[in-house]
Amino acid sequence: MHFSSHPNDAPVHALLDEYVRQHPLGSAYHLHAWRQAVQDAYGYPGRVLTVHDSNGKLAGLLPLCEVALPLGRPRWIALPFCDVGGPLADTPDIAARLATNAAQSLAGAGVRKLQLRCSASQAAPEDDSLAGKKVRMLLPLPDSAEQLMASYPPKLRSQIRKAEKNGLTVSVSTDARDMASFYDVYSQNMRRLGSPPHSRGLFDAMLRRYGASHDIFLTLVRKDAMVVGAGLVLRCGSKAVIPWASTLAEYNPLAPNMLLYWGLQAHLCQAGVRQFDFGRSTYGEGTYKFKRQWGAQPWPLDWQHWSAEGMAPPAPAAPESPSSSARAAVESVWQKLPLALTNSLGPRLRRYITL
Repeated sequence: MHFSSHPNDAPVHALLDEYVRQHPLGSAYHLHAWRQAVQDAYGYPGRVLTVHDSNGKLAGLLPLCEVALPLGRPRWIALPFCDVGGPLADTPDIAARLATNAAQSLAGAGVRKLQLRCSASQAAPEDDSLAGKKVRMLLPLPDSAEQLMASYPPKLRSQIRKAEKNGLTVSVSTDARDMASFYDVYSQNMRRLGSPPHSRGLFDAMLRRYGASHDIFLTLVRKDAMVVGAGLVLRCGSKAVIPWASTLAEYNPLAPNMLLYWGLQAHLCQAGVRQFDFGRSTYGEGTYKFKRQWGAQPWPLDWQHWSAEGMAPPAPAAPESPSSSARAAVESVWQKLPLALTNSLGPRLRRYITL
């Protein structure tokens, strides 16, 4: 086996993206566009560690972003601001060797630690063993929107019809001019949640970088001419994921979220996508139940922390602590700030919060 490292601007990335698209665990986050957008918006350099067999054939890859806190040594994260990004390889053994090689390279690169955001390779049984754990919610998609609608339980179909009867409409867009509407809904929702938003520049970079290969679209829900719900979807071959979706709270009684998710899934079916990733949830909690009603299944996440000595054991679940109360107080203050201030200050904080 031969290991190589490729910076963000290396010309090999089109070939690496083809490997990602055909790999069973490949995701839109593994594509070169994600690392490009993160570097464009936040300045974090990206690279890919690759391994080739004795015949020179690509046998695996591990994408990395170098993230640094102020006054701290940088970390390698695979990958920041998303759920998954660990090694992709022909075999589990090669994937493990990629992780080990990256960890052994930390000291020489002046990097402190390595985080690999891995995922199980299949759905898990829904039982007490998943309690409190983070999972990604994956849904197989049929060949047509008609088949998809027929697969929903009656209550879910009724909620979609309710949104339509309430005068909501849904559309799909790749127009850069619609990014302003998406960001307005997203940033208002983040303030409501008491959380700093990403910069508008990150989303513009996503549209630019993924748009080059037609692997991105926006889903917009309107009440008359006003956008009241919006989501951003990324595609990787026959798979797609929604990293961000938001609605305006005052319009939630009209069920815009139901129309949003129906509209984007219907579009994906027609576009030949066969697996949809609803994103990360805590098993059993509210967002999990929302995603589960569409038929999505839980795939456990396995976020690994490595040093040059190897992988650290999983940390035990922490009980409720004083820091939780402090966080709630900070969130309460954030919710009361003017939107212009949260949109200005938030991205300066959010670039260091890599979840």
